[in-house]
Amino acid sequence: MTTDTTTGARQSSRYTPPVPRSVKESPTWLPIMMLVFFGVGVLAILARYLLNDQVGNWLVFAGLGFVLAGLYTATKWH
Repeated sequence: MTTDTTTGARQSSRYTPPVPRSVKESPTWLPIMMLVFFGVGVLAILARYLLNDQVGNWLVFAGLGFVLAGLYTATKWH
């Protein structure tokens, strides 16, 4: 094994292939899906408060679920 003179760390003798470009880029539908999740979540929460107590709290929980799905999708965007 050889030692890197700038950092003093050993270089591995294993070959690491470069990451394919298709893995680095997200599909074009991913940010669209993320924005749709955020939009549906916000609309569900707003609808709950605009409709007062007629629908109960399930609409708030559904809206939060959609917002969380949008956040999860945002973590997958490269």
